[in-house]
Amino acid sequence: MYKKYLALALAAFLIVGTTACSKEEVHTEPTAQTAAHHWTYSGEEGPEHWGEIDPANTACVNGTEQSPIDIETAKVDKNESLGELSLKYEPVKVSLQNNGHTIQANVQEGNAQITIGDKTYKLAQFHFHLPSEHELDGKAYEMELHLVHKTEAKELAVLGVLLKSGGENTEFAKFWSSIPKEKTEADLAVESTIDLNALLPADKTYFRYAGSLTTPPCSQGVTWTVLKTPVEMSTAQIDAFKAIFPLNARPVQDLKSREVQTEK
Repeated sequence: MYKKYLALALAAFLIVGTTACSKEEVHTEPTAQTAAHHWTYSGEEGPEHWGEIDPANTACVNGTEQSPIDIETAKVDKNESLGELSLKYEPVKVSLQNNGHTIQANVQEGNAQITIGDKTYKLAQFHFHLPSEHELDGKAYEMELHLVHKTEAKELAVLGVLLKSGGENTEFAKFWSSIPKEKTEADLAVESTIDLNALLPADKTYFRYAGSLTTPPCSQGVTWTVLKTPVEMSTAQIDAFKAIFPLNARPVQDLKSREVQTEK
């Protein structure tokens, strides 16, 4: 009888543990390490096949709130209660990583956060896509910057900044010549302190919607904020990234029944 109760207790423990792990995966940071199986941005391991590569990627195929999207400005709902974008960005120290899918800057020191409703999300890292993943009225830009924030409960909020060809971006220039061309085993420290506010446009009009990671496993529950006004980078800066990652953007996904909102 004792052995029977022991077996039942062990089974219950395993079920609870498995459920807890499943919930944790929903809020995994969007990095190359999130998927157990190799994936790419083209060919047989490209976006249209992500759901076939790994059973954990089923949201990439069946998810109803997938990112990125084409933001059709004429269909955006105005919601004044959203208020102005609430950012508290202090200078930070970062280290650089080439994870095989993008260049990622991991925050090492400094406080930077975004507040949405009654939740505060702390900046964990930022990374880049070429071309932009989000589109505005069917237009893709040269690149896109994603600033990834999370709460203590590992809920995610991503701030998307569209990047277009223009003048040299002096803040990016602080570390752009150091971006690793090959996949790294360890992060590379950046000596200069990064002023995150200098990476953003002066006009912070934004769009907000419920979405997902844009990389496998495409987990949903991500709050997206995409700035309307793009930021400039020089052609040389864009080409330097393109030489490493010629294409690392997921195609836009169906909005389905979701709403995109703006504060004005």
